[in-house]
Amino acid sequence: MPRSRPPYSPELRRRLVEMVRAGRSPAELAEQFEPSEQSIRNWVKQADRDSGKRQDGLTTAEKEELGRLRREVRALREERAILAKAAAWFARETGKIPSGSTNS
Repeated sequence: MPRSRPPYSPELRRRLVEMVRAGRSPAELAEQFEPSEQSIRNWVKQADRDSGKRQDGLTTAEKEELGRLRREVRALREERAILAKAAAWFARETGKIPSGSTNS
């Protein structure tokens, strides 16, 4: 499903987190600015995780690494499937199974 609006800038997120830490409520900031109260609460939680104040989830760096690793695994699986199909095709064309083949 496409997003209804572009994501908020990191600068806006950082400033709103600073305002919450300075004592303003997320509800008050949600009325004054565009992001919802829950979005602001989520940004504060994520900032706390990134700074080490919370241990109940992944930091931003860990999330980015996880996404990168998932994309890499997906690409490797696709490559392996292509190679398996190519090996099967060559085996049919030559009429013999190549030596040293593995079942992985």
